[in-house]
Amino acid sequence: MSTPKIQELIKNNDFIRRAYDLAKKQHEGQKRQTGDPYFNHVSQTAEFVAQWGLDQTAIAAALLHDTVEDTGYSLEKIKTEFGEEVSFLVDGVTKLGKIKYRGVERQVENLRKMILALSQDIRVIIVKLADRLHNMQTLNAVPPQKQKRIALETMEIYAPLAYRLGMQKISGELEDLSFPYIYPREYRWLIEHAKEKYEERERYTEKVKPIVMEAIKKAGIDALMIDSRAKRYSSLYKKLLRYDMDIEKIYDLVALRIVVKSVADCYAVLGIIHNLWPPLPNRIKDYIALPKPNGYRSIHTTVFCVDNKITEIQIRTQEMHDEAETGIAAHWAYEQFKGTEDYLDKKSVTANKKELQWVQQLRSWQKEFAHPEEFLESLKIDFFKDRIFAITPKGEVIDLPSGATPVDFAYQIHTEIGNSCTGAKVNGKIVSLDYRLRSGDIVDIITQKNKKPSESWINFIKTSHARNHIRAAIKGKTVQLSKREPKEVELKIVVEDRVGLLKDVTVIISRSHINIIAINTITNAKFPILKIRCDITNKEKIEKLLVKLKKLKEIKEIGYQLI
Repeated sequence: MSTPKIQELIKNNDFIRRAYDLAKKQHEGQKRQTGDPYFNHVSQTAEFVAQWGLDQTAIAAALLHDTVEDTGYSLEKIKTEFGEEVSFLVDGVTKLGKIKYRGVERQVENLRKMILALSQDIRVIIVKLADRLHNMQTLNAVPPQKQKRIALETMEIYAPLAYRLGMQKISGELEDLSFPYIYPREYRWLIEHAKEKYEERERYTEKVKPIVMEAIKKAGIDALMIDSRAKRYSSLYKKLLRYDMDIEKIYDLVALRIVVKSVADCYAVLGIIHNLWPPLPNRIKDYIALPKPNGYRSIHTTVFCVDNKITEIQIRTQEMHDEAETGIAAHWAYEQFKGTEDYLDKKSVTANKKELQWVQQLRSWQKEFAHPEEFLESLKIDFFKDRIFAITPKGEVIDLPSGATPVDFAYQIHTEIGNSCTGAKVNGKIVSLDYRLRSGDIVDIITQKNKKPSESWINFIKTSHARNHIRAAIKGKTVQLSKREPKEVELKIVVEDRVGLLKDVTVIISRSHINIIAINTITNAKFPILKIRCDITNKEKIEKLLVKLKKLKEIKEIGYQLI
């Protein structure tokens, strides 16, 4: 497998060459399920990391990321040979490899947060994304059942993480690689119906390019690149669902992309385009003035183009283009060359430690520090330092404050589990109820019927949620729902199960601007039953929601009751 960037680096960088040689020696004789040498995987993972512009520490960690897990070479030896940073990154990637998505879709946000919290350094995530990208490219060699689990995990966890890091290209690639395994019928339909349309639109944009190029040149603007961008299959499918599967309504199937030198040039080109062809009303999106939450910047306009065909055109600078491709990694690459030719001289991109909203934190990495020595500090993911993410035996992630105990964990799952708690196992070992949980702990609560909570628990628990329920149980009080008016609706949906169905159901509900309170799945019947509680009592709105849900062919029966 070709790894040109790594091959170039091992000639000129002794640190990376030593990591390369060690990984090759340790993985010697090992084969992947594809039949290829295992070393091909680690070298390709490192190739992605190098292409994305990361430093020698991250590249070495990528080369060694499977060494501890698969060869028995100890973390201590890596620390001795390559230093604490490399061993820290390798350890982080190894830990992430043990996290499995079990399909509990309402838990995905907590699982993404837990992955970030466990990583502690953004480079761990980037190495993991490179590892997952290559694994997805070779997923066809994995047994079918495993394929679906890995693809769903990639689509639900890693692609959104990449997107939130601004790594839109990698996010899109991960989604596209997952799509055929999760939605095989839909994928085949797209290939059959979209391929010809893609080719037709590609030929059309080739006619448009020279007209745009000439107009820009005449205005004295230097266009660095004019090319076309085909919409990804996974993205196309999502959009088709909103447009009754009518591909003729998708105007950005193939978009024209113009890259120029400055922001001023972007707006000048927008004027030139609108002078050539009239824009569609309300279809101009200025993501330069108002970037997307993940930092994406560009101008999108949709115009009545040549032959009056509706066409999307995207305008951006080279820096914006690189950011759209590799996000935070692009910031790293940009900073490394400011004022220096040294590949390893890095400048800072930072997260504001005081902000609570983690998406805003990710965006704030675009800010610069004045001193290169602050750079590594900026990579630390410390905005979860006051939270921990513990896991139930079924794989659900429970978000708790730092210092939380098994009792807090129990009450977070359900009041009755908290009230009847008599003990706890953490990672398979019995612990005391005042044990301080850590991120990544698997917690199994031991319960006993008719057990009452102990007043002494109030002395060590961390959450007010647990404290309130303990006090209520001790006083013999129970919190009762008001019976005067219904507060919510429970949908009962009988379905023919398939991978991704629950996600499709929840997407329809959320797009109807209805909040989901709880989901319960009953699987001990011929057809599984979904019971979904939502915070809505308006019967007209509920009936409209049922009509939308019935469009999913897997739904056999649907009803509701107000509670």
